Amino acid sequence: MIRLGIVGSNYGRTVQLPAFRADPRCEVVAMAGSDAARTAERAREANVPKAYGDWRALVEDKNVQAVAIATMPSLQTQVALRALALGKPVFAEKPLASDLAAARSLLKAAEASRVPTMIDFNFHQIAAWLRAKEMLDAGAVGALRHVAVHWHVESQAIQKRMRSWKTVGDDGGGVLGNFISHCFHYLEWFVGPLAGLSARIGGMPGVADLETTAAMALTFKSGPLVSLSMSCASYRGDGHKVEFFGEDGTLVLHNPGADYMRGFELTHARRGADVKHIPVHDPVDAQYPDGRIAPVSRLAKLFFDAIEKGGTPRPGFAEGYRSQQLIDAAQRSHKEGKWMDVSPEQLS
Repeated sequence: MIRLGIVGSNYGRTVQLPAFRADPRCEVVAMAGSDAARTAERAREANVPKAYGDWRALVEDKNVQAVAIATMPSLQTQVALRALALGKPVFAEKPLASDLAAARSLLKAAEASRVPTMIDFNFHQIAAWLRAKEMLDAGAVGALRHVAVHWHVESQAIQKRMRSWKTVGDDGGGVLGNFISHCFHYLEWFVGPLAGLSARIGGMPGVADLETTAAMALTFKSGPLVSLSMSCASYRGDGHKVEFFGEDGTLVLHNPGADYMRGFELTHARRGADVKHIPVHDPVDAQYPDGRIAPVSRLAKLFFDAIEKGGTPRPGFAEGYRSQQLIDAAQRSHKEGKWMDVSPEQLS
């Protein structure tokens, strides 16, 4: 049995906890939060044996064998570094850190510790996305011409005018850390390494430090171009759409709903044929009230496999660091008004 502690009592409790408990090899033995009394109450309600008001106490608890983190990026760096120093596997959230230097320190610590690490890039574990990847690899659209990402929603943080890492970019968050970090990862998962990008980043009218919107042009190392438009301040936006345009057809993932993970429809059109809806059923997802739980449970399985059997689970801290490199390049592109070379060789 793998005894795991969770640092973070919001997402850590509502998503990570049921996802980890879905695997019979895991026992969640502790939870830590910033408010000791509130965390103790939440732990009791969730039937978690121990509760801490200080993350250090959880990480240093000898009964905790592995650590999951669901905090702001700057705090995640501190928690992960301490856990790795103690030789404990780490399941982290995206973005990996608040800046590139901190992400580099985490990657080096993970490599030195030689224990499994994982980062919660979870879109590519949605059943419809897995099916789309299979179809692309099998030549469903032929030679790829270009990819378009259109992700326009109004997040809860923006609806409530919250000032947090999710909306302000100076702690690794804003639109780049909270949303586009996912895009960078899944684009490379679908097609392969990116080679270059140009980015513009915007905020709310009169509140420019709230980073809510980004427009980018990117190119894959293999040649195709990507157009990416993302805003988490789009009232009644049309959701999240990823379109793959090829010589022989088009494949589209589209989720018009408010649940970021649940609701993706997959459609396919071959040249000269009608558009087809590709049915995808996920019985695991149907068990849960939150669409994020099933994808995270699949990542958790890979994490526990690596703890038990060894190996390097993916996406790990290397993929988290790669996404951080791309975030850093996008920030520099915006500030300097330049096209940035981002091939793995260029940024290594």
